[in-house]
Amino acid sequence: MKAINADLHCHSTLSDGMLAPAEVVRRAHENGVELLALTDHDELSGLPEARATASELGLRFIDGVEISISWGDDQTVHILGLAVDPSNAALQAGLQKVRSGRDARAAEMATELDKVGIHGAYAGALRYAGNPAMISRAHFARYIVEQGCAKDTKTVFDHWLAKGKPGYVAHAWATLEDSVAWIVGAGGTAVIAHPARYRLTKAQRRKLFTTFRDLGGRGIEVLSGAQGPEEAKEFASVCREFGFLASRGSDFHGPGESWMDLGKLPDLPEDLTPVWADRKSTRLNSSH
Repeated sequence: MKAINADLHCHSTLSDGMLAPAEVVRRAHENGVELLALTDHDELSGLPEARATASELGLRFIDGVEISISWGDDQTVHILGLAVDPSNAALQAGLQKVRSGRDARAAEMATELDKVGIHGAYAGALRYAGNPAMISRAHFARYIVEQGCAKDTKTVFDHWLAKGKPGYVAHAWATLEDSVAWIVGAGGTAVIAHPARYRLTKAQRRKLFTTFRDLGGRGIEVLSGAQGPEEAKEFASVCREFGFLASRGSDFHGPGESWMDLGKLPDLPEDLTPVWADRKSTRLNSSH
């Protein structure tokens, strides 16, 4: 059976992406994507535009979101909610709570960056934020590149914005328990995004997977734009051990900035059950 070209992780200007929701959908369609989820950080407002464009193009579309959570010792982990009901009141209220601290954190980041000679960072980052309520480290990174302080955004994170660096400001996001409850309560399927990115020991990672599964989490991203072949093998094994569904998402943010373009990931291993084949999710099944 031919594998579906599904891309279930990408971003628009409503969070930290560079393209409007409609542009993201058009690019996905041009790249051969057959099933798409828009998963902006802690934000649902781009979904109507994306869904309308997908409908015009005949592209199967899933309503999604990527929720920021705090885990362990000040570690930020991202949980994808796939096929959620965007009108669900508890999900909307939870995401509003998560978003509410972003502006204060951004102001503090700018203050810290000013101390190391990067001036005007708050106003500069805001220019890159299509949705000011979602100002993020990615917007600061683009401003710092613009100022000629670094060659690309990855270098900015490594030198200024990662944990322990001058512009890093800790923030209390949602809990794992809350994020999974919001997603499941909204009829969605909870998936751990890009698991290789988190600086966790093997024991901490196993604890995350076990707790996530016990709370009702259903899958992990085996294939992600920021994960290589060896990491894909590792997380395929995790799927088999924990009984997780396997997901596939580029984590596309914009041309020239992302590790992987929309729709360009390899196929999932044939023995894994793709998240879009989850028979327990009527909302996922109705998308294709």
